[in-house]
Amino acid sequence: MADEFRLVFPTINKEGRLPRQYTQEGQGAKKNISPPLEWYNVPEGTKTLALVVQDIDAPDPSGPIVPWTHWVVVNIPPTVKRLPEGFSGKEEEVDGEFGGIKEGVNDFKVPGWRGPKLPNHGHRFEFKLFALDEELNIGNKVTKDKLLEAIQGHVLGEAVLVAIF
Repeated sequence: MADEFRLVFPTINKEGRLPRQYTQEGQGAKKNISPPLEWYNVPEGTKTLALVVQDIDAPDPSGPIVPWTHWVVVNIPPTVKRLPEGFSGKEEEVDGEFGGIKEGVNDFKVPGWRGPKLPNHGHRFEFKLFALDEELNIGNKVTKDKLLEAIQGHVLGEAVLVAIF
């Protein structure tokens, strides 16, 4: 367990609730501040990491539950161990250890993090980090669907964290 590939949300409370500042129902409503994330024990042989955050309880107005994507991030170097609070939307300004990281388009049809604003609470938000054995080249408009297709057969490990909002 100690060497398990883990994803950590350092500001989450002990009940596992998504802090209000990362939603559209608080401080995040004005800024869409992305949450800080950290990870540990990246699998050996990892060439790149990719992140998908989705509301896995999102209701589809026309029928069944269909996950709603809030954030897609690709080309995270395996040497990077975190995404700091407010990372999203700064892709053009970032270099150094964060250079080359790309944010994909979410289900709001915009790149980067978009915090939730829900008609009812209690939804589960799944943060899933993939460790991959090859770098991704999936074009300029990265989406969750393109990512999931591209990583088939290349996943060395998955780290999952669920927060409630």
